[in-house]
Amino acid sequence: MTDSDLSPAKSVLLAVHLASKGHIATLRTLISFHRKTLHTELVLRILLSHLPESLDSSDYVSFLEDLESGNITEDVEAPVDASPLRELCDTEAKSKVRKLGLLTLLWPDAPQDAPAEPFVRFLIHRSIRIDLYTGLIAQIPELIGPFLHLSSYLRVWAISTVLPLLRLNYEYHPEEATILTITKFEGLNDRAGVTLLLGKTGQGQTNDSTSDLTVGRDLKGLIGPWMYGDTRTKRRMLRRKSSLTLHALEPQMDLSDRNHKYLGWEEVFKWIVGEACASWKTAVEAIEQWGGPGDVDLGGWDDGTVWLDEDDQQLLEARYARSALATAYLISEESESALNGVQRVLTRITNLLDQDRIPTLEAACALLSPVPALDESNILSRKNSSYLRNELLDEQNPLTAPKEEPIKLLHALLISAFLCTRAKFPVSIRRAGELALLQDEHEQRLVFHDLMNRIGNGPKEDDKYWIRARNEILWLSNWGAEELSDGSEPTKAKGRGIFGQLSRELIEAEFLKTLLTNTSRCTLAHSLYVGVSDQPLPKAVLHDVIISTAMNAYDNATNANKTRGSLKKCNDVLLSFSDILDGSESYEEGKFLIRLTHNVGKYRLVFKQGEPFKPVTLRVHNDPISIIGKILEQNPKSYAQIGEFLDMGHDMVMAGLKGVKLQMGDVPQAEQKAIAEKRVVSMCIDAALAEDDFETAYSYVVTWLKDIAGRAHARCPDLERNKLGLFAEPPPKVLDDWSWRAALQAGKYERTSHSIKPTHLGNTSGDLDIRHLEQRMDCLSQALRLAPKATLQDIINVYRRCEEKLEALVKKEAEEEAKWEAQTDGQIMPGGFAETPQRKNIAASTSRAVEEEPMSLFDLSRASMAKAQGGFSALSMLRVGNKTTQEPATPDSRESGDFSRTSTPDYGAPKNPMRKRDQLKNVAVGGLATGVGWLLGAPPVNHNEENDPH
Repeated sequence: MTDSDLSPAKSVLLAVHLASKGHIATLRTLISFHRKTLHTELVLRILLSHLPESLDSSDYVSFLEDLESGNITEDVEAPVDASPLRELCDTEAKSKVRKLGLLTLLWPDAPQDAPAEPFVRFLIHRSIRIDLYTGLIAQIPELIGPFLHLSSYLRVWAISTVLPLLRLNYEYHPEEATILTITKFEGLNDRAGVTLLLGKTGQGQTNDSTSDLTVGRDLKGLIGPWMYGDTRTKRRMLRRKSSLTLHALEPQMDLSDRNHKYLGWEEVFKWIVGEACASWKTAVEAIEQWGGPGDVDLGGWDDGTVWLDEDDQQLLEARYARSALATAYLISEESESALNGVQRVLTRITNLLDQDRIPTLEAACALLSPVPALDESNILSRKNSSYLRNELLDEQNPLTAPKEEPIKLLHALLISAFLCTRAKFPVSIRRAGELALLQDEHEQRLVFHDLMNRIGNGPKEDDKYWIRARNEILWLSNWGAEELSDGSEPTKAKGRGIFGQLSRELIEAEFLKTLLTNTSRCTLAHSLYVGVSDQPLPKAVLHDVIISTAMNAYDNATNANKTRGSLKKCNDVLLSFSDILDGSESYEEGKFLIRLTHNVGKYRLVFKQGEPFKPVTLRVHNDPISIIGKILEQNPKSYAQIGEFLDMGHDMVMAGLKGVKLQMGDVPQAEQKAIAEKRVVSMCIDAALAEDDFETAYSYVVTWLKDIAGRAHARCPDLERNKLGLFAEPPPKVLDDWSWRAALQAGKYERTSHSIKPTHLGNTSGDLDIRHLEQRMDCLSQALRLAPKATLQDIINVYRRCEEKLEALVKKEAEEEAKWEAQTDGQIMPGGFAETPQRKNIAASTSRAVEEEPMSLFDLSRASMAKAQGGFSALSMLRVGNKTTQEPATPDSRESGDFSRTSTPDYGAPKNPMRKRDQLKNVAVGGLATGVGWLLGAPPVNHNEENDPH
């Protein structure tokens, strides 16, 4: 049986057999012989139903091309072998043909607008089956590529369906291929499609500065082709069903006013905006590498026709620009790299909208150009602050509108955020926007102070840095509005910058504080705020800032040396602005305080629990003068430097220390200095006594206290004038409660083996005990002169005990002298000469021969009055030089120096000059006598009648 003898049924069966075996050449020959029976549609159905899907497309594409063109000719090298059908009758053949069940060319679930061309239907259906049964989607382009010109439907289907899947799984992300058939891919809604195609985009981001070019590639090569078929009815239907479940990041435009094909692009825009929050680098690179919906890569499958009309293009570009602006506000990372990303987005948008090119961030921060007025557009309205976080893609959002004013505002916010971030105080675009739009003074003040703290940590010696920082801070307050105000009230242009609610005076004052606190650039500060014609700060404010800064540096000082640390800074600040501060009370107090602190720092000073001295202690101590006492306690022999401590006390008063004022109240400064001097001298006396240096203590009593000490209590004028004794009056005011106590302590001191011996005796007694008692009595005399009346009796008791000890020592000395004289009387010393004169012996005083008998109170009063009026010496003093010889001394006389000691006055002896000790003793006893006489009702004693023994 030849090929031409085959019946139609058998030819069909043979064609099915050849197709199932993949014998394309033989099938070609068969078709050429039976073209009428094996027409094109039947052949396509046979191929669709029985040609193996695994067969390489290249094996039969040429056959399909010939079939489509109708140029099927016999292949002489592939003759038809009909032997398998020889035994089959026509009836059986027809029966088998009816049972073939050939597939229809229209694929399952085909849209209503599917093409009618059989060949197009075959190609689409064949591609779907290849993908479904083998997954060899890579063979589809070779299958349909030669036939794209046949149908725009086929071209759109190939670009929007095959190309994205092919690139996603085989070219762009083969390591993470997604198993998804063409049918399922076509059934994805817009959100699911965007999620699938861009799910791996940006995952290769690194921390370095290199860009990930795959972001733009995926948007162009995956999203672009996928959205190319956006006009197809089926996809529109799918979107209608899925749009009910879409949850937009922000409310979109009214869908009734827009074509449904834009919904897919809205999902792309939302993906970009979402990436700004999750991975801002991906969002920035998406904007930078992708030019919007018109920027697509169709892999050469398109025919060059414009698939977006002009209106669609403009609308989508506007939405793309709005998405880019929204991305800038949503970048939450506070870093310079993130802000540079915003700069890249802004540059892209200005180029897209054909606006003026913006400078780089570094250049913009150096220029600090004024921001054009934005008040006309009302974009700086407080109510717009809600758009910083919500509804960023809404058409009513003025901040993301693709217009000139929002772009200028974003650029100003970008520069503001970058200036703060560069100063180590990170700020995002959104945060800067909140400060500028809300204009909350409290928030601005907090941010401003934090920023100034970070600026203060900058280079300490770089004048350019501080000048630049000041200019930047001023620009942040008004965005350079003063340059646009033509010099009229520049400082009143508030509410524009991120520090718009802060006054220029506050900003300048805080900057000056930061400059002086954190650097040693006092000269620079002086040149900025003093050495200019238009001074930024009023003189009073400048004065307060300088003083507060200096005192703040003082309070933070840990070293009391004025040439080091914060104390040096305090001193430098005061000296640098002396021309401004000259004559100021605070300035003078500051100078005294620094000198005082430096002097205190020379000594070891530790407070409780080992806490070392800090300068601020002087300012907060309740009684700073008492610190001098601690210095004396902790530094042996330091009491010898009484001059330095007196200077400290003087400086404490002149420094206006709070503790000094608290202790002294509203006392005039001169009196404060006097009180401080008395306290310091008293402390030095106590310190000397504590170290058994009575000699120094005594010298301080008879030198310093003699000149500066005053009465302990204020006296009532009437009482003082009438000398009527004590009355039941209110307690007198305390004037000097330190001097008499120090003198009393010195008078109470008794020599021990640890006492420091005098280095020279001068013309005093050679007996140290006698000399010591005389000095004690001098100290007690001072105490009697100064002490309040309530303490006189105790002091007199001490004085009398000293007097008794002195008399006992004098008596003992006189006895020893008399004994010595008796042994040597009339004898010639060995080795001497016969005419050697007798040893001179000038008696100092007489001792009591017998003890006084007990006296009545009246007699005691009379005797006391007599002592107060008398003051005669018991024995006249003999002057050496006027006499060469003298009668032999009696046991009642002894040699003396400049002082004569009298225990009981001898009224029959001639008058001699009264000794100081006797005068003071008589005064004390006279005071006691006056009091006793008052008790007896005696008339007051007239002290002028010194010669009256009665």
